[in-house]
Order: sequence, then structure tokens, then C-alpha cells
Amino acid sequence: MKKIATIAVIATAILSACNGGKLREAEAQNEQLKGDLRETLATQDSLLVLVNDISDGMSQIKDLEKIISTPGALGESASRKEQIKNDMIAIQQALQERRQRLDELEKRLSNTSGEATTLKRTISNLKAQIAEQQTEIGTLTNQLASANIKIEELSAAVTNLNTVKDSLSTDLTEERAQKEAAEEAAIAAANELNTVYYAVGTGKELKAKKILESGFLRKTKVMKGDFDMSYFTSADRRTLTEIPTHSNKAKIKTSQPKDSYQIVDQNGQKVIKITNPEKFWQLSNYLVIEVD
Repeated sequence: MKKIATIAVIATAILSACNGGKLREAEAQNEQLKGDLRETLATQDSLLVLVNDISDGMSQIKDLEKIISTPGALGESASRKEQIKNDMIAIQQALQERRQRLDELEKRLSNTSGEATTLKRTISNLKAQIAEQQTEIGTLTNQLASANIKIEELSAAVTNLNTVKDSLSTDLTEERAQKEAAEEAAIAAANELNTVYYAVGTGKELKAKKILESGFLRKTKVMKGDFDMSYFTSADRRTLTEIPTHSNKAKIKTSQPKDSYQIVDQNGQKVIKITNPEKFWQLSNYLVIEVD
């Protein structure tokens, strides 16, 4: 009989260790997901800013194209041509700055876990857009020098950029939903692993629910048969610190270590105070309290 009891204790300890390992793994995954979500959202916001900047750049190029391609728009004024030239230089500098910002975002993404394929694809598309705009500015510069060459219409490029922007917004919404769903799943798993159950009742009530079994010259057994699970109250071990018994006498019938709790008096009634939650629930997630 002692060997059987020893085996049961070892088995319970192994099960508890497994549950503890799963809990730590779930909490680690939850923290990783939170970090990844924050990094991904920050990158997404930066990309949206860049999309708007690139769109503005395309509009500026289109305005210059209209000026240069309109007969007589430049006139004979050297200052007018110089102003257009300076505008082109400013746009070129802005394009270079945006390219550098994209390189920084791409480097940031490479340091986060997960694929983030949507964001990487978007960065690649935006780089192509900037390269196209740089080419257009180079063409405009040559046309301005000769002042007699018309530029191709840029409406198709603007339409394409707007399509990319709309697609990006849709993709970012979907990716954010996936990240949030993964985070919620990790939190749910952690909550499940931290759920404990306790039952408080008289010996007669506990026997009626088949939570306690005893007989003549036979040691009392706890939850050995088909007991009534609905009689138990569920709680979170991370926040459960006291259990009122509403009785002037109380005794713990399950195998919680005696140095992990105290039974104290409060207003003439016994209260179970859990002083070491980790040790208290180490052997079992179930607690049975017998009262008079």
C-alpha cells in the first residue's frame, strides 16, 4: 500500500511539473507575441506614412510635368526655370531620404520573429515606386534643359500607387487581426493552465457528491470515484489568496503542503489563507475543505 501511495505522489508531481512547463511556455509565447505585435504595428504605421509621402511626391512630379509640357508655361524667365530646377532637386533629396527610411524599416523587420511577408512585399513595392520616381525626375531634368520635350503622362503611375496604398491597408488589417488572434489564444491557454477548483462542504455534503468516501475501519478517500464536478468553484491561482469557509471549523482534505497555507479566524469563522500559491497547487489543481 505504501508503494502504491508513493507512485501516486510521483505521478501527481510529474503531472504538475508538466503543467508548470506548459504554463511557462505559454507565458513566454505570450510575451514574444506581444513584442512582435508592437514591432509589427510600429512598422506598419511607418509604412503608411511613407505611402502618403510617396504619393505626395508623385503629385509634385505630375505638377512639374504639366508645367514643362505646357507650351509657353516656362516663358523666357531664367528665374522660372531655376525655380523648377530647384523643385526637382528637392524632390530628388526627398526620394533619397524615403529610400533610406525604407532600408531602416527593412532592417528592423529582419530583427523580428515571424515571416512578415506582407510588410516585406510592401517595402519592395515602395522601393520600386521610388526608383520609378527617380527615373521620372531624371527625365524631367533633361527635358527642362532642352525645354522642348514633352513628358509622358503620369496618371497611370498615380493610379498604381493608389492601388498599392489600398492593398497595403487591407493587408495590414488582416495581419493585425491574425496577430491579435494569436495573442488571445496564448492568453486563453495561460488562463486555462492557471485554473484551479475548490469545494467547501460538510462531510455529509461531500460524501453525497462522492467527493469524499469513507467507511468502517477504512481510510477516507478524496475524489477517487465519479465525483460531482459541478460542486466545485473555479478560480485563478494567480489571484486566489483567501477562501472563506463560513464555518468555525475547517479542515483541508486534499494533499496541499501544510507550510503553504494557514487556517485563520476572521469574525469567528475560519478562512484559508494561501501563503505560497506555487507550492500550494504543486500537487493538484483541486482543493477540498471539510467544515462542520
